[in-house]
Amino acid sequence: MPPSKTFKIKQNDTKPPLKVVLRDSDGLPADVTGATVLFSMRVQPAGTTKVDKQAVTVNDASAGDIEYAWIAANTDTADVYEGEFQVTYADASIQTFPNDGYVLIDVKDDVE
Repeated sequence: MPPSKTFKIKQNDTKPPLKVVLRDSDGLPADVTGATVLFSMRVQPAGTTKVDKQAVTVNDASAGDIEYAWIAANTDTADVYEGEFQVTYADASIQTFPNDGYVLIDVKDDVE
């Protein structure tokens, strides 16, 4: 998912998950085999943290294919958020994705 694409979800929804392929600075999928991947999200710009370093599911480690499953508290407030994934590799090195911005998440107000 490029940083410019916005993920949209309705307030209080927990589906669909946020699916992302982590890509390095050359645009190639990042191999996260043996790594820990965490997701964080805050109100845009640089506001209150809504999700603080929560675990993600790794679907295909060698292809950088991951997803974050929402819980109700993540989407209970309509707003625009910026998210990122922090990868800690087996050698303890850390890399943040995307490295040139954020994943934009738009939680739209629910009618109810």
